[in-house]
Amino acid sequence: MPVITIEAAKLSKEQKKMLVTEVTSSASSIMNVPESAFIVLVKENELENIGVAGQLLADR
Repeated sequence: MPVITIEAAKLSKEQKKMLVTEVTSSASSIMNVPESAFIVLVKENELENIGVAGQLLADR
């Protein structure tokens, strides 16, 4: 049973739904494993907990 973990900033429910659907479909096609076998975990992070290029995203 493949597990895919995605870490991102806060997403809307619709964004998460689209992300899970598309990632599952693509991974299923690439790996030749049925979509029903996949688990997708979406871990959301506050912008103040993400740093890019030496800056917090919350400060951008």
